[in-house]
Formats: sequence, structure tokens, C-alpha cells
Amino acid sequence: MTEEEIINFDTADPLAAKRQHFELPTGKIYLNGNSLGPLSTAAKLRVREVIESQWGNDLISSWNRHRWIDLPLAVGEKIAPLIGAAPGQVLCCDSVSINLFKLLAAALANRRREHAVILSQQDIFPSDLYIAEGLIKLLRERGVSAELQLVPSRDLEQAVTKSPDVLMLSHVNFRTGAVHDMQRVTDLAHKNNTQVVWDLSHSAGAMELALDACQVDFAVGCGYKFLNGGPGAPAFLYVASRHQTGLQQPLQGWMGHRQPFEFEPHYQPDEGINQLQTGTPSILSMSALDAALSCFEGINAAQLREKSLALSEMFLSILEKDSTSSELTLVSPRSPHLRGAQLSFSHSQAFPISQALIEAGVIVDFRSPNLIRLGFSPLFLSFAEVAKGASSLTQIISEKLFWHERFSVRAKVT
Repeated sequence: MTEEEIINFDTADPLAAKRQHFELPTGKIYLNGNSLGPLSTAAKLRVREVIESQWGNDLISSWNRHRWIDLPLAVGEKIAPLIGAAPGQVLCCDSVSINLFKLLAAALANRRREHAVILSQQDIFPSDLYIAEGLIKLLRERGVSAELQLVPSRDLEQAVTKSPDVLMLSHVNFRTGAVHDMQRVTDLAHKNNTQVVWDLSHSAGAMELALDACQVDFAVGCGYKFLNGGPGAPAFLYVASRHQTGLQQPLQGWMGHRQPFEFEPHYQPDEGINQLQTGTPSILSMSALDAALSCFEGINAAQLREKSLALSEMFLSILEKDSTSSELTLVSPRSPHLRGAQLSFSHSQAFPISQALIEAGVIVDFRSPNLIRLGFSPLFLSFAEVAKGASSLTQIISEKLFWHERFSVRAKVT
């Protein structure tokens, strides 16, 4: 691809102006927004305002004066259009793991079978499986017959025909980037009397989603990846309106109470989506996410999807024209419409290669045991950066720059 062609891509990019909303370090190409989105100016200024003015000046009155108490609902409403949800169905709170526990327990509470089954895919994000395992263990300790069934992706649809109680899936596989057909899988599940809980952590903010149109039951998602909410940003959850009446969530904290400041000794769930709240919301981190979501104003999810695919296709096209690409194995689907906003490559020296890239200013991540993973966030990446990142990868491999001993030293976070 010529330099002129790359310039033309950036010139024609309708999202190019969004880059100015982010505080990106000079000399770094950030292909890791699928792990942690970068800092936006809006988030930085909001956190400063909350600390210095709201918390600093107005103290506890900020719960009313600055509407801290309403942030979980307000932020949820900002996320809703990005995932194809009508108002009143999305709440921002807690972490993905905690929200997943709530929704799995709520989904199983509606079932009346003697044996409860949660079905999932073997290679989804392990934390989701840990949460399901923990719930199954609790049920068994209370005398309820229950199990977590895990199958490879190729056997998933056949397993759904056996009518498990709940199907728990990642929309985008965190290792490979492979995407499930949400409409097809949800329809199949419903035909077999199965509710679905989707994990949208690697798709919300980078892909076009249509939860309402697909008749999704439940979903969870991450606030600090493509939504750029900052490290430890609160997650979100989605509960379709048709499931909100009579919902039984297990973590009955005071913020989900109908009248939390009446301090009644017995729990009465609030109406609607707010009943999924548990404890006091984290105002600093939620305020950062609330501000970061302003970066999505004026655009739609289809534009995000179109650009992320164009970025990853450019990266691949440059890589495939170089002979060194034969040393890398693409584990993501080659068809762009079958993957999310990421590419993953396997290599026996994946870790040192990723570290050499990072030292060269191309920020990627490594996923055990042998994957180099690159994220293509559409809001702030330019086509020129992606082209330069691909060239850096081919150079590091062709010149064996990753063999230096320092690139094999692993830190606690990889």
C-alpha cells in the first residue's frame, strides 16, 4: 500500500476528528484499546471537577446537587444506543463478573426444572467461567442439582438443541476475535427454551449491536475497553424489559432497594432496571466513564464497525505482502465480518515479539500461551499509525529483534 493511499484513507475518514478528544502519548501507536482505552480530555477534566469542585467543595451535598445518585442510570442510558437498546434496560454498575453473577442467578431463578444447566463455550473469557462455576457450587451446596456444561465452538449449536436453562457466551472471543452471530444464536436458544446472557466486553463501542432487535434476554459489558472509561471503570448490564418484572437478583444491596434512604430492615426491590444495583456506586470512576462516552456523540455504531474493519484489513494487507508474515499464524477469522475489532497471531515467540513491539512504541498485548493480540479502536487510531505498526512488526520479525534477553522477562501483568 502506497503512502498516498494511506493518506487518502485518513483524509476520507469520517471519524478522524474524534482523535483530538484523546490525550495520546507522542511516539506511541496504541493497538491495545481492546484491553484499556486511552485517556480522553473529557474524562480528565470531569474527574478533576468531581474531585476539586464537587467532592472538594460541595462534599456530601453532591449526591443531590450534582446528581451522583443518578449516575448508574444516566450512564446506562448513554451506553444503550451503542448496544441497540431502548431506554430503561441498561444500568452502569459494579464489574462484569459481579453483574454476570447477578444475571445468571436471576435467569436460573426463573426456571423450575429439577436439574439446572448453564451451557457455555470452552474458550470464552475464563472469569466468566469462574463466576458460573461459583454459582453452580453454591447451588449444589444448597441441594440444587446444577452443572456447567462446556463445549467447543463447533458443537455449540448442537448443544443448544438439548435445551439448557441458560446459554452464556462472549459475543467476541477475547483470544481470537471470532464473532458469534447474535441473531442466529439467540433465535436458536429461544426455540429451545433457553435464555441467553451475552458478554459484550470486546464488542461494545467498536461494533454495531442490536440487542432489542435480536430479542436478547440479558447482557453484560466492560466500561474500560472500547468505551474508554479508564482503569477499573464500572461495567454495565442489560435486562430486556420483558424480564424486569419479577426479577430475582441475589445481591440485594441498598441501592437496589425501592426506598434506600428509608433504611427499612427488609428488602423491597426497586422497579425496572435499577433493581440490579447493589452497593454505593463508585462516583470517581463512573464520572470518568460518563465523560468518556461524550466522545461517541454524533456518530453511530455502524461507523465504528466500518472503520475498525478497515483498520484491521489495512494491517493485514501490509503484513501479507511481506515474506516474514509466513512466520505468524493468523488465528482470527480472515473474513473481516466474522471477527471483532482485533487481530490475533500465534507465534512460538509471541511474548518477546510483543515486548519488542512495545519498546518500539507499538503497544499491543500478549495472551497465553502464544498469542500477539492487537486492537483496532476506531475513535482514535489513524490509518497511518496502523500502517506503521504493521511495518514495525515485520521489521522486528525479519531482523529477529525480539531475541534480546530483556524481551523475555515477564512482569505480573502481560
